[in-house]
This record gives sequence, C-alpha cells and structure tokens, in this order.
Amino acid sequence: MKKLVIILGFISAIFAVVIAVTPLSKIAYIPALAALLFGIISIFLSKEHQDSKKSVQLIFLLTIIALVVTTYKAVFNTVEVGNTEELIEKENESEEDAIEELETLEIDDIDIE
Repeated sequence: MKKLVIILGFISAIFAVVIAVTPLSKIAYIPALAALLFGIISIFLSKEHQDSKKSVQLIFLLTIIALVVTTYKAVFNTVEVGNTEELIEKENESEEDAIEELETLEIDDIDIE
C-alpha cells in the first residue's frame, strides 16, 4: 500500500511540475494537491513501519516547486492584447468582398423534383 501511494505521489508531483512550466499552468494545482495528499498519506504509512522518508521528502519538494512556479506565473504573467483595429479592418474588408462576390453571382431558377 505504501509503495502504491509513493508511486502515485511521484507521478502526481512530476506531472504537476511539467504542467507548471507550460502555458496551461493554471491547472497544475490539481496534480499538486493530489501529490500533497499522497505525500501526507505516505507519511502516515511510514510512521507505522519506521521506513525511510527520503522519497516522501522528494514528493513534497517537487510539489512545492510546482506550486511556486504556478503561483509565480499566475501573479506576474500579464496577457497582452494585440492591435484589434487591424483585425476589425480586415474583417470589414472580407465582408465587403463577400458581398461584392455574392452580387456578381448569377443564380438561375432550378427546378428540383
């Protein structure tokens, strides 16, 4: 049981660190919380058996790194909006082109039977 919890903790912690450095860093909190939960469970299980706690400490270290990076990106990352005037102008031009193209089409009456 302890090995399973430690393996799940490692997987969650590594997954949290990987997601934390990507643009999807806002969802890195979910695997980080799972890694914390697995780390706490493994601490309780290691108290019963008096085993080494190095792996549990590594889980907590990776989780803390993921949480720090995610929080840093959430606080200091600013989203910049580009020049929307150019996009609106291109949209108007394409709409005018589409209207001109529709006006030049010759549509014949077709009997569908």
